[in-house]
Amino acid sequence: NASLLGILQHPDGTVLKQLQPPPRGPREQEFYNKVYDSDCCDRILLELREYLPKYFGVWSPPTAPNDTYLKLEDVTRKFNKPCIMDVKIGQKSYDPYASAEKIQQQVSKYPLMEEIGFLVLGMRVYHVSSDSYETQNQHYGRSLTKETVKDGISKFFHSGYCLRKDVVAASIQKVEKILEWFEGQTQLNFYASSLLFVYEGSCQATTVRLSDVTLAEKRRVPRGLLSGGDVLEYNNNIHVINSTENGKIEASVGKGLSKFYALHKKSCSKRHHSQLSLKVENSEQDNVWKSSTCITQEHLNGNVLPQLEKVFYHMPAEPKESAKVEVRMIDFAHVFPSNTKDEGYIYGLKNLITVLQNILDN
Repeated sequence: NASLLGILQHPDGTVLKQLQPPPRGPREQEFYNKVYDSDCCDRILLELREYLPKYFGVWSPPTAPNDTYLKLEDVTRKFNKPCIMDVKIGQKSYDPYASAEKIQQQVSKYPLMEEIGFLVLGMRVYHVSSDSYETQNQHYGRSLTKETVKDGISKFFHSGYCLRKDVVAASIQKVEKILEWFEGQTQLNFYASSLLFVYEGSCQATTVRLSDVTLAEKRRVPRGLLSGGDVLEYNNNIHVINSTENGKIEASVGKGLSKFYALHKKSCSKRHHSQLSLKVENSEQDNVWKSSTCITQEHLNGNVLPQLEKVFYHMPAEPKESAKVEVRMIDFAHVFPSNTKDEGYIYGLKNLITVLQNILDN
């Protein structure tokens, strides 16, 4: 059932992405096999690995050997409150072999793809202020125009308190590395492929309380599935199935999978309740600083400053410590051999970098 094409979490910390029907699924599998071939000595492909999730081959549930899943690294796993954005890159989201009907369908979904070169497919942002996630689905991205795309993307970098310029800067650097790779290769062209952005939403997992200037370390909690109540839409209608929302999975996936899925569900809900939340007696927000990036100069008056210096003394200085950010390429059902640069993808990357740079500068 295509609508249940799921991304599931395996207990070993990988994610399972169900293979799409041919030709897309086999094409994506072939792409990963080629890039991660143990005999591979092509410098271009070896470097490409840095920008993909790690690939661990395919997996099938013992009870349904015909259901194939790609086993991939869970890029969100090391984050406590992962903020996630999925951006489709390129000027065309249909491949060279698409039918006229398919081209028409793709173009009508987002006529601005050619001009803007990318499309936000979804995002999920943790707001420190409300300790909750805000989610935007694919309709959000399609509503963005040339005029509003900068504000539309800057939403992803806003914590509810402040714009995370540290994250924007780190994201630009990562996208520039990927652009460099594309500028140096003429063997692959990517259509309807995405960049996955992930950053840490909980501000350095540290809270400073001004009443007695103590540091409370938020307990680190292992990552569960992407979503806390939402379904984030990926390319080609792949859904992230949420652990707490849907324990049922089609029978065809088989007992093996549903068993670990149930276990995962159990541990997720347990984790959810055991998560430590830091309550502050005085709830005036001025008295709570959620991260050193959000501290404003005017608060640093006389007697607070020396105490704060003590607290932050052993912590790395903010500018030197680059934000924890991941940018990975995902979704390879439409990757084709080529003998030219991938100009459409390069156009999209450059335009995305320009937009991110504008967010940083203004």
